[in-house]
Amino acid sequence: MLGSLAKKIFGTANERRLKTYGPRVAAINALEPEVAALSDEALRARTDAFRAQLAAGAKMNDLLVPAFATVREAALRAIGQRHFDVQLIGGMVLNEGSIAEMRTGEGKTLVATLACYLNALSGMGVHVITVNDYLARRDSENMGRIYNFLGLSVGVIVHGLDDAERARAYAADITYGTNNEFGFDYLRDNMKYELSQMVQRGHVFAIVDEVDSILIDEARTPLIISGPSDDRSDLYQSIDKLIPKLVAADYELDEKQRTSSLTEAGNEHIEQLLGEIGLLTDGSLYEAANVTLVHHVNQALRAHKLFQRDKDYIVRDNEVVIIDEFTGRMMPGRRYSEGQHQALEAKEGVQVQPENVTLASITFQNYFRLYKKLAGMTGTASTESEEFAEIYKLDVVEIPTNMPIVRIDSDDEVYRTGTEKLAAIVTEIEAANAKAQPLLVGTTSIEKSEQLADFLKSKGYKMIDFGAPGALDKLYASARSGKPSKNFAVLNARFHEQEAYIVAEAGVPGAITIATNMAGRGTDIQLGGNLDMRLKQECQGLEGEAKDAREQVIRAEIADFKQKALAAGGLYIIGTERHESRRIDNQLRGRAGRQGDPGKSKFFLSLQDDLMRIFGSERMDAMLRKLGLQEGEAIIHPWINKALEKAQQKVEARNFDMRKNVLKFDNVMNDQRKVVFEQRRDMMAQESLEETIREMRHGVVEDLVAAHVPHDAYPEAWDIAGLSEQVKAQLNMDLPLADWAKEEGIADEELRERLEKMSDEAYAAREQANSPDITRYIEKQVLLQTLDHLWREHLVVLDHLRQVIGWRGMAQRDPLNEYKSEAFELFDALITRLREVVTAQLMRVEVAHERPADPQLPPMHASHVDPLTGEDELALAQINARIASGDFTPRALGSAEASLAPARDPNDSATWGRIGRNEPCPCGSGKKFKHCHGVIA
Repeated sequence: MLGSLAKKIFGTANERRLKTYGPRVAAINALEPEVAALSDEALRARTDAFRAQLAAGAKMNDLLVPAFATVREAALRAIGQRHFDVQLIGGMVLNEGSIAEMRTGEGKTLVATLACYLNALSGMGVHVITVNDYLARRDSENMGRIYNFLGLSVGVIVHGLDDAERARAYAADITYGTNNEFGFDYLRDNMKYELSQMVQRGHVFAIVDEVDSILIDEARTPLIISGPSDDRSDLYQSIDKLIPKLVAADYELDEKQRTSSLTEAGNEHIEQLLGEIGLLTDGSLYEAANVTLVHHVNQALRAHKLFQRDKDYIVRDNEVVIIDEFTGRMMPGRRYSEGQHQALEAKEGVQVQPENVTLASITFQNYFRLYKKLAGMTGTASTESEEFAEIYKLDVVEIPTNMPIVRIDSDDEVYRTGTEKLAAIVTEIEAANAKAQPLLVGTTSIEKSEQLADFLKSKGYKMIDFGAPGALDKLYASARSGKPSKNFAVLNARFHEQEAYIVAEAGVPGAITIATNMAGRGTDIQLGGNLDMRLKQECQGLEGEAKDAREQVIRAEIADFKQKALAAGGLYIIGTERHESRRIDNQLRGRAGRQGDPGKSKFFLSLQDDLMRIFGSERMDAMLRKLGLQEGEAIIHPWINKALEKAQQKVEARNFDMRKNVLKFDNVMNDQRKVVFEQRRDMMAQESLEETIREMRHGVVEDLVAAHVPHDAYPEAWDIAGLSEQVKAQLNMDLPLADWAKEEGIADEELRERLEKMSDEAYAAREQANSPDITRYIEKQVLLQTLDHLWREHLVVLDHLRQVIGWRGMAQRDPLNEYKSEAFELFDALITRLREVVTAQLMRVEVAHERPADPQLPPMHASHVDPLTGEDELALAQINARIASGDFTPRALGSAEASLAPARDPNDSATWGRIGRNEPCPCGSGKKFKHCHGVIA
């Protein structure tokens, strides 16, 4: 009550913040006549003047008004677009390091140029993050004309660039690219062995387009670089031999959940067996140092007790081949992860293939928190404002629209069954199509899109590929005639450029577009069609008068189409289901009603929808039956909308808690990652690591003496034999330690000093023999390569620890605190091990007098799983890039595993790659693969 009263008197916090930008907007507008009177050269010269002011000590905010006025004029001259006042406010919000929430069609891409230009004046580099390669290229080209006009350089990072091209792109004043590419480059940079090989030059300021999609949706899964691990086949085989020795009382199985676990008796039994073969030397199996052994035991147990040969897999040609549980078909090339496939190979006695392990990984939360200043743009962020504030320290500012919104948002219609809902949707589509109203139908998944497409086909509609040649002509012909179109497009293609063309034409009268997810398409749906897109397509190759004439025809036709679309009521958005997040529903709704255009939106629901089922639709169904709701009838009431919004808020809160929990665990690894990466950079930057190596060597000596010579103990209590053995192993020195121990008055401190002196002399002699210059080079390479090797092993152990740490909760202990404690101990052990391994190697190294080859990065594969589709986005980018370059034609455009293989040689089966069971056999026999080379013996 008091809160609403205060809002009426003082306005909301958002309104009060917007008022603070008013004076600067007025100042920019006041400068417009002065700036407009400048020549192109004088306008461009302002960039150098601004840079000189910054160098002289001026603050960036002091330059905001003249800089924004300069960009506004440059945009008008370079691309014919002038920033609205609300866009100036959006630019100020971005410059402050906040999120500008701007409705669809308000020109977010143009808004970014204001903050980009101002921050690029420092020369430190600005990154603009987009959701796909197509948008990165498009925006860098279109907005790049403004930057180039003002004398700034622009780069773009897309899939397929080599390191030299990436370094040039990052060296530009403003760099566009996708979140995946930026994150991947960061991880790869921190695996390089020379500073000169690194491509990124820091993380100063970034603007994230579609910030909710990238920082929330995609942040559910980490970016991972994986590669082949060391050969551990002996470990798999050794543990495999122990499993048959377990008895029924040693383990518990849950076949329904496909899980297995050792009982208390089983733990004791397996510890005894591991001790007998020397794999468990000290302590309990469940101590942090032995967590990898636990992982291998668990995978071997599952392989023996839960996986059945000839049901879950078969053994063919000395390989374990998975059988698809749904189709019963073999899946050659597919392998179980987490070492499960290796455990099955050990069980069956076939060759154990090395598993792919994580070489480096980072979550998008932790990558983007590297930036000193971070900003974002989206049409829908306010519903997630709490998460942005807590995780990223980002405020959300709602920017008013340039023109009032006149879209009509109708109440939801709720039906009992999905079939009734589909029938109602088709009826609504037919009614809107009869008056040539453009329609955008949003679904929650590709499967639901295809289901609706089949329903439309049964009503006489035809699905066409709007990306195919001539397909758009059918749409234009229907729009010209004003007759209802019976054609529709399903937007779930894998090619972002094709998606952009389909979206661009969704505002043509009579167009029917079914789309899965409208977030991050980056293209406005303009009533009548998108002029820029049509000019680009239809004027290609034309010049002079022919081009001008064609351009006039297109402009006139789009103006005519727009009037027809306006007369029909504007774009009509139909939602076939509510998403778990209100934000995604708002993204869909926001496609209609851009820049003051009319429009309409309505959601159709059924009690069988996922969201409705989760929140007790069975009771509602029974109640509606009692009330006499007839088939085909719907419930329509504002209370239903409010109830659904509360249900969505609950789901959003639950998902936020899940992401926050994942981040808490990842933060532990992130703290360690930052330490390791910073140390690597320091090492690479130093000319000589001689002092570091000496400290490490002395640290090893100190540890050895502390382990074998108790402080203030008599020499009789010293473990001289053990110390001699370790000095020989780690320092490569054979010293008369037994004689030293007999000397009168010797103590542990003197023994340590003597060992340090002897080790320094031995190392100095080796350095002279190998030459100081080569020794300095080898020190750096040995240290970096050893650190990388141990860090990769550490990542695997942490991953295994994270999988089992939840069991500590059964002992009333907080798994997160336990994970922190164990991870710290493991990291401490990593530092100790690093000292020992590096010292041992350098005390033995001998070099032929020629410079050794520079170390190479291991084979790597980058992956980021899209949390919405389950597909690997980076693999998909590789497929798209190769198809676009004409390397090959994909067999299945809709499959994430569209053929990655080049042309197949009929005589060489090694070039065939993965083959569908019903595809023609590549050997050329004319038979299907399953009846030829793919026949199961």
